[in-house]
Amino acid sequence: MTMARYVPHLRATLALGLPLVGSHLARMAIGVADTVMVGWYGVEELAALVIATSFFHIMFFLGMGFGIGVMGLIAAAIARDDEIEVRRSTRMALWLSILFALLAMPPLWFSEPILLAIGQKPEVAALAQDYLRIAGFGLLPVLCGLTLNSYLAAMERAQVVLWITLAGLPVNVFLNWVMIFGNLGAPELGVRGAAIASVSVQALQLVLLVAYAGWLPAARKYHLFQRFWRADWAEFRAVFWLGLPIGLTMVAEGGLFVGSNVMMGWIGTRELAAHGIALQLASITFMLHLGMSNAATIRAGQAKGLGDATLMRDGAIAVTAVSFVIAVIAVAVFVLFPRQLVGLYLDSSDPETPVLIGIATGLMFYAALFQLTDAMQVIGLGLLRGVQDTRVPMIIAAISYWLVGMPIAYGLAFVAGLGPAGLWLGLVAGLTVAAILLMRRFWRGLARGDWTRDGHAV
Repeated sequence: MTMARYVPHLRATLALGLPLVGSHLARMAIGVADTVMVGWYGVEELAALVIATSFFHIMFFLGMGFGIGVMGLIAAAIARDDEIEVRRSTRMALWLSILFALLAMPPLWFSEPILLAIGQKPEVAALAQDYLRIAGFGLLPVLCGLTLNSYLAAMERAQVVLWITLAGLPVNVFLNWVMIFGNLGAPELGVRGAAIASVSVQALQLVLLVAYAGWLPAARKYHLFQRFWRADWAEFRAVFWLGLPIGLTMVAEGGLFVGSNVMMGWIGTRELAAHGIALQLASITFMLHLGMSNAATIRAGQAKGLGDATLMRDGAIAVTAVSFVIAVIAVAVFVLFPRQLVGLYLDSSDPETPVLIGIATGLMFYAALFQLTDAMQVIGLGLLRGVQDTRVPMIIAAISYWLVGMPIAYGLAFVAGLGPAGLWLGLVAGLTVAAILLMRRFWRGLARGDWTRDGHAV
C-alpha cells in the first residue's frame, strides 16, 4: 500500500471539500459579523445574541436533517444514473424543509417565556425574543437553501454554492452597519437590525440557488421544479425517516453547546459573552471539518451507489487525513494566539473588554483540546450519512453528548467548582466518546461489507 494510491482520492476530496469548506466559512462569517458588530453595540446585546442564535440553531439543526440526509442519497442515485430518484428525493426534502420551517415559527415567536424558564435574565430574554421574532422568517429560506446546496454539491457543483454564499457576506455586513447602528438615516435597531440583515441575505441566497439550479444544463434532465406541487408520499416518508435521525443527531450535538450556553448564563453575563466568543472561534474551525464531512458524505454515497468498497475505504482514509491535519493546525493557532483572536470581537475602548478578554482567553485552551475529537466525530457522521446509516449514529450522539458530556460538564462546573473550565471539559468528554464510537461503527461496517451493495468486505 503506497501513498500514490491515495493521491487521486486526496485530489478528489479537496476539489469537492474545499469549496464546501469555503461556503461553510462564508456562512459562518455572516454569523461572526453579526456577533462582532453586536458586540461593538453592547455587552448585554451580545449576550442576548448568543442565547438567541443558540435557540435558533436548535430549530435549524432539527430541520436541516432533511437537506443533509439527501446529500448521500442524491450522490448514490447520480452514480447509478437514476434520474427519477434524484428528482424525487430532492423535491421531497424541499417539501419537508418548508413544512418544518412553518411548524418551527411559533416557538421562535414566543421564545421569551422559554428562555426565562431555563434561567436567563429578563433583559437578555426580552432582547433575544426581539431577535428571534425576525430571524424566524429566515428559517424557510435557509433550510431550502441547504437542500439545494446538497443537490448541487452531489452533482459536484460545490463552487457555485461557495460563490453564492460569499456574495451574501458583504451584503450582510453593509445591512448590519445600516440597521444595527442606524446609519444612512435608518433607525437604530440593535439586535433587531442584525436579524433583519440576516433574513434579507438568506432570502437573496435562496433566490440565487433556485435560479442556478433551474438554469444549470447538467441539472435540467432532473426537472426538479417541474410540477413541484405533485406529492410523492412514498419518497416523502423515506426522506423523512432518513433525515429525522440526522436532525435529532444535530440537535443532540448542538444541544450540548446550547446547554453549555445556558449553564454559562447561570454563572454570569460576562462569562456568557466570553464563552460565546470562544465557542464561535471554535465553530470556525468546525466549519472546516464540516466541509470535509460533506465531501465524505458525497464520496461515500458515490461508492455505495457503485458498490465499490475499495473506493469507499480509500476515500474515507483521504478525508480523515485531511481533517486531522486541519485539527492540528487549529490547535496550534488557538494555543499560540488566543488574546489576538478574542480581541477581534470586542471594542478596545469598552471598559468591559479587558475582563472579557481574560475570561475568553482562558477558555481558548479548552477549545483547543477538543479540536481533534470534534473533527473525528463529524467525519464519522459524514461517512455514515453517505452510506445512509443514520439511526444508530443518532443513538450514539445522544448517549455521548447527553449521558456523558452534559453530566460531566455540570458536575465539573458546579459540583466540583471549576466554573467555565469544567463546563468546557465536559464538552471535550462528550465529543471524545462520540468520535470513538462513530469511527468504530463506520470502519467495522466497511470491513463486513455492510455499506456496499454487493456485500463484499474490503
